[in-house]
Amino acid sequence: MDRRQEILEAASKSFSLFGYKATTMDQVAKIANVGKGTIYTFFANKEILFQEIVVKMISEMKLTAEEEIVPDRPFQENAHNVLMKILQFREVHQLYAKLVEEEKELRTPTVKMMLVRIEKEIVSYIAEKIDIAIDKKELRPCDSELVAYLLFKAYIGFVADWGATHDSELSEERIAFLFRDTIFRGLLP
Repeated sequence: MDRRQEILEAASKSFSLFGYKATTMDQVAKIANVGKGTIYTFFANKEILFQEIVVKMISEMKLTAEEEIVPDRPFQENAHNVLMKILQFREVHQLYAKLVEEEKELRTPTVKMMLVRIEKEIVSYIAEKIDIAIDKKELRPCDSELVAYLLFKAYIGFVADWGATHDSELSEERIAFLFRDTIFRGLLP
């Protein structure tokens, strides 16, 4: 493995364990078993190193979502499966979970900026899939970016936030039925 990759893996591990704010270049150097100067050969600063790791995580998330799409399934079924997979990724991916936690607790500006970037990438990805469905006449014309944002935020609300204010979590089936019976019904031609 090359030094650059070793540094990326070490930094990812450090950011996942300690968060952005608590990670230092000294820690990354120690985990990667390189001198701190070696890190600066590849990355000008901690923020640039962090950005590269987040870009890689976004690519992984998109790949995970793509695996859920089955070409002959209806749009709403694929959309539900993709959104659930993205939200599961958000919860189980150690770095993503740590960033969400850090932003809530410490309000670190760099972390907030990266979470906004991740959200924009997710919404853009969903909007792309909506546009494809519109072209295939599976959905009626709509503002795909607004609908993508609505879908993403609503899924987060029901999957992640509902349980905090209610006595029980919603099942995936109930969420799918709710969206099929409301939002998706309004999008069908």
